[in-house]
Amino acid sequence: MDFKHLQYFLEVTNTENFTQAAENLYITQPALSRIIKALEDELGVPLFIRSRKKIQLTDAGMVLRKHASTIVSQLHLLDDEMDQLRTIKTGHIRIGLPTVVNSFFFSKLIAEFHDLYPGVTFQLEEYGSKIIEEKLTNGELDCGVSVLTNQHPSFDYYTFVEDTLNLVVAENHLLAKKQEIKIENLKDESFIMFNQDFESRNIIINACKKAGFTPKIVSETSQIDFLEEMVATRLGVTLLPSSTSKELTKNIKSIPIHNPKITWSLAFIWKKDTYLSQTNKQFINFTKEKLITHNAT
Repeated sequence: MDFKHLQYFLEVTNTENFTQAAENLYITQPALSRIIKALEDELGVPLFIRSRKKIQLTDAGMVLRKHASTIVSQLHLLDDEMDQLRTIKTGHIRIGLPTVVNSFFFSKLIAEFHDLYPGVTFQLEEYGSKIIEEKLTNGELDCGVSVLTNQHPSFDYYTFVEDTLNLVVAENHLLAKKQEIKIENLKDESFIMFNQDFESRNIIINACKKAGFTPKIVSETSQIDFLEEMVATRLGVTLLPSSTSKELTKNIKSIPIHNPKITWSLAFIWKKDTYLSQTNKQFINFTKEKLITHNAT
């Protein structure tokens, strides 16, 4: 059954006149009559009682009008919703961010995107890189930020931070007066680490093992504020990206690590070879452009 033929049928029922309906539909009256006759032949029942003054619906015509009205209405709603998706009038974006990311930058970025597309909503979830990658793989997030240590065949990504890790200690710690330090000099220190959901933990442990020791971990957390508090009270030391350590506000000191430097990279990632809504595609492109501009300055 042709959708257009249902629309023609409904127009005839609304006007109760073939000539007027044909004018409203911009087709000839004989063409409209043939379409209605073909519809009756397809259904095997007459739809109208025809007279000189006006036409009336048969019982079958009344049944068809009820269902045709619903079908046409639903298809119009479908067109409207698809149009909204095509033109990014609405949408929902799920973003995963690790604790160490500059949340202010991403909050500003999201606000700018929302100004352009006020019908789009956002869901921000804070995890370590491993959980973010897992949720992206499972379709529970649309995009996110991850600490990259190697190539990721499952993801497309844009690397936007290339940083090094610094030692972070309390300002009254014995090492606080150092201008720089080697990782091997930390073998007797107690470490405060992010938990196993964070890739930075593996980076630190591997760097220590290359220097000939396994770090003694006295506390783990997923929250940078708690990590900062524990370092400030001299429970232990930690390693953080230099850009992150500069933003800490407690009574602590950040010391560069050298020979070798420990590298740390952040990337904006999304799943490769999967369906992305127009809203998500636009947000990914918008974010990449903002990150490129931010890095250029």
